[in-house]
Amino acid sequence: MRVGVFGATGRMGRTVCAAVVGDPELELVAAVDPHHGGLDLRPAAGVDVDLHVLPAPEALTEIAVDVVVDFTAAAAARENLRWCAAAGVHAVVGTTGLTDDDLDELRSLFTTSNCLVAPNFAIGAVVMMRLAELAAPWFSSVEVIELHHDAKIDAPSGTSLLLARRLAAAATDREADATTDRVLE
Repeated sequence: MRVGVFGATGRMGRTVCAAVVGDPELELVAAVDPHHGGLDLRPAAGVDVDLHVLPAPEALTEIAVDVVVDFTAAAAARENLRWCAAAGVHAVVGTTGLTDDDLDELRSLFTTSNCLVAPNFAIGAVVMMRLAELAAPWFSSVEVIELHHDAKIDAPSGTSLLLARRLAAAATDREADATTDRVLE
C-alpha cells in the first residue's frame, strides 16, 4: 500500500514515517509539511527513504497515493482532508481538535474514499473507550477528567472529547453504522 504522511516532520509524523518504512507491506511515497517543503526526508523524519518533503497536499497530484495519514493541526487537517476527498484518497486522521461540524463536513465530502478519524492510537485508550461505552447505560451521569504534561497542545484532548461523545451516544443507544458511514471515529 502506497502511503503519504501529512505533518511528516512533526513528532507523530516522524513516528508514522518510521512505522510505514518498517512495514514490508507499506511503501512511504510522500511526505507533506508546509513548514519544511523541499527538505530531504532522511534527516527531517529520521527515515532512510529518498524523498523530499512536499509543501502542500496538491503536490501529491502526480504521486499515486492509496492512503494518507494526517498528524497535523486541526486547521491544516481540514484543508488536507478536503484535498483527499476531492482526489479520492483514503485518509487516517490522528489530528485532534476536529469539531462535530468538521466531522459532518467529512461525511459529506468522502463519497468515493474512506476516512478514519482516531484521536488516540493507543490500544489502552481504545479499550478504555469501549469499556466506558458498555458501562455508560448504567450511570445517570459521567464526568471525564484528564491530566496532561505542560506542553499539551490541545485541552481538552481529542481523546477526552471523543470519550465524552461516545459516552453520550452509548447512554442514548445511538451508534454509527459502520456499514454505511464513510467517515468513522
